[in-house]
Amino acid sequence: MLRRIALASCLFAAPAIAQTPVAKPPVVYNGVTVIDGTGAAAKPGMAIVARDGRIDAIVPSAQWRLKLGAKLAATAQVIDLHGDYAVPGLIDSHVHLATDPDPVFIAAQLRRYIYSGVTTVRDMAGDTRVLGYFARQTLLHKMEGPDIYYAALMAGPQFFHDPRTIAAAQGAVPGAVPWMQAMTDDTDIPLAVARAKGTGATALKLYADMPGELDAKITAEAHRQGMLVWGHAATFPASPMETVDAGEDVVSHACMLAYQASDKVPPEYHHRAPVDDAKFANGTAALDPLFADMKSHHTILDATIYVYKAMWDETGPKSPPPYCKTELAARIAKAAHRSGIEISTGTDADTDWDKPLPSVFDEIALLVNSAGFTPMEAIRSATLIGAKTVGQDKNFGSLETGKRANILFVSKDPLTDIENLRTAVLTVKDSEEFWRSKYPPITRNEAKNEIAGH
Repeated sequence: MLRRIALASCLFAAPAIAQTPVAKPPVVYNGVTVIDGTGAAAKPGMAIVARDGRIDAIVPSAQWRLKLGAKLAATAQVIDLHGDYAVPGLIDSHVHLATDPDPVFIAAQLRRYIYSGVTTVRDMAGDTRVLGYFARQTLLHKMEGPDIYYAALMAGPQFFHDPRTIAAAQGAVPGAVPWMQAMTDDTDIPLAVARAKGTGATALKLYADMPGELDAKITAEAHRQGMLVWGHAATFPASPMETVDAGEDVVSHACMLAYQASDKVPPEYHHRAPVDDAKFANGTAALDPLFADMKSHHTILDATIYVYKAMWDETGPKSPPPYCKTELAARIAKAAHRSGIEISTGTDADTDWDKPLPSVFDEIALLVNSAGFTPMEAIRSATLIGAKTVGQDKNFGSLETGKRANILFVSKDPLTDIENLRTAVLTVKDSEEFWRSKYPPITRNEAKNEIAGH
């Protein structure tokens, strides 16, 4: 008996006290032109000083030793990057890593992101059982990859016949799991939101087949429980104006805003008519009241111009055309931007697995070349505004003292040509370094399920 008691006491013994981590020497990224992501003018000849994963100072190169003091300066690791350009780590604000999750391929995608300069992604609904694991691994630097902020999805019951929801809820019933819930007027909304929050999700994604009144009730409860709300710009039958008035923090897909000008908003997601191009033959003035409403609510637009391009590129001779043209998506994003709406760089589709860079670079280029952004504005969209979409703009998204040391160094000036953003030299995430020259590309074996799926 005594032996059993002794064994039991060992099982429930107090855990060992964690050792205080040993402070690492400061790191100095020296000789760079800093483009800080706020929209401020570029600053040449600077040193970025990082300590314990955060930016300690940004000073002229000749002053970093003075800033640190002789004792710390003597221990500093100095990385000479003279001639390079520093921008905040990039953020793709619309990815889908785990719709039908293949852990091997997800890990490979995350590796490509981080070595390309992407330090954060916003996952817009998938299997949170998988997403939670990868989010933890990348946060703790146990795996190469960006930080992952993800959503739990809510939609009307009829939506959950969609094969994507079936794939993301394998082993359970789509619409009845905490990360994909069917919502009606009879749903216990506080409980549904609490269940979603329990998955580790940062936000709810309000997707489809819900009226505006229900969107508003869910959004209010989510905010009460400390969650963000992301959604489609129209949830059918809810119009874009109704989703904005519901208080959603971020709405996705520029082309869905066009339904505000339709004679009648489609009643449900899977049976929606294409956008009526004729409504915009003479410009986008029909959307001006919606843009004013978005601005008054501080609604961020996740424009996703790239996904429309991808859909048109993939349309076969026997397939129906996508519901909106790339050109109209870009015009709407341009008009929204000129109206003062903040726009992030979400993609909603990635480049093929064997391409060297992910699609966020294409989205950034589309903002400049098709939507009228300056390179400086596009960089801000891909950094500071991206951080706002996940509620972390006080923590990262710009190169400022006290923020996390999430930095992309490129060899050519992206302000003279936005395509120069593709010239990655080094990605830094919390002071961990990912040299582009050491990037191991995605292999055919890692992508085999992706290839087979096509």
